[in-house]
Amino acid sequence: MSSESVNSRLSEASGALATAVANTMEQTLPWYRELGAQERSWVGQVAQAGIQAFIDWNSHPEKDIALTSDVFGAAPRELTRAVTFEQTVALVRTTIDVVESSVDSFIPPQEQQQFREAVLRYSREIAFSAAEVYARAAEARGAWDARLEALIIDALMRDSATDEILSQASALGWSTTGSSLVMAGSPPEVDAEAALSVMRRAAINHSLDLLTGVQGTVMFAVIGGSGLDSDVTPRLITPYFGPGAVVVSDPVTGLTNIGAAAQACASAYRAAASMTTPPRPVHVSELLPERAVLGDFAAKHELIARIYRPLAADPALLDTAVAYLDNSQSLEATGRALFVHPNTVRYRLKRIADHTGYDLTNSREAFAVRVSLVLGRT
Repeated sequence: MSSESVNSRLSEASGALATAVANTMEQTLPWYRELGAQERSWVGQVAQAGIQAFIDWNSHPEKDIALTSDVFGAAPRELTRAVTFEQTVALVRTTIDVVESSVDSFIPPQEQQQFREAVLRYSREIAFSAAEVYARAAEARGAWDARLEALIIDALMRDSATDEILSQASALGWSTTGSSLVMAGSPPEVDAEAALSVMRRAAINHSLDLLTGVQGTVMFAVIGGSGLDSDVTPRLITPYFGPGAVVVSDPVTGLTNIGAAAQACASAYRAAASMTTPPRPVHVSELLPERAVLGDFAAKHELIARIYRPLAADPALLDTAVAYLDNSQSLEATGRALFVHPNTVRYRLKRIADHTGYDLTNSREAFAVRVSLVLGRT
């Protein structure tokens, strides 16, 4: 196609062309000006490799030259994180424009049209190569990110979030410094990976940070970000879990505090099996008595702190709670057992609710109080 002298001139001019490409990008591409020195050097390597690959390709058009490795092998894989595919296309376009604009200086007039056609075909091939590089990088990054996310979830579950784990979470996009929530439930029954991908997109659309993974038979989601709302967010994320109970923790601050919340969720998820139709989602505190029965140490202490200690501080309230539960939640029977009027029992029940937050006239809350009394007295 082109003479050896043309390719020789191209080779001699490759350094100057690469410099011209860098200057043009500096003037016309805002994203290039914002890159650090290392990233700029990577881009420069790709531009110069692209020019050299064109020279080789133009010299031997009959050969199948591996443009992907020849051009993009010049820069490390991290370039695909620093520079987007769209920006890479802009880089290729700029390089081609610079080469074309310089054609008059080293291509004889009779060969310029043929040369421009060669540049056009080459730009198409290099664009396909760029797409291949980014597709491979995305596939590899997706697999690696999934493994890294599973590792982070495992560390949080074991309450062993080291500085390295926190750094890895940041690498996955976790930027939350404020409150976060933990949720647990069954994995989706069909195509769990697709469901997790949809959950991640929903999180991004609602300005949420999300770490998620499956531990055994339980799927966990750690949620933070500027869009976090402790009332709304759990209802938003719940549909992405499988059937059955979905439990949600109290808000916690910082990744290092997530371990206890994750363990509470795991315990509550097991305890939810005792409920015929658990709410979706259900808060871990609503399952305190069941968690305590199953041996959850934290749930036992929380029940004692919430219920038994406030009652023990007022013997009249403690006696009333015990008598009311022992007498089938009957006002009259409790009054006779305590030698007080039923209205006095009613008044004390209201005080018990005020002090503990648990209403003894509600059968489920009465169960929680009974468990706390057993724990407190033993």
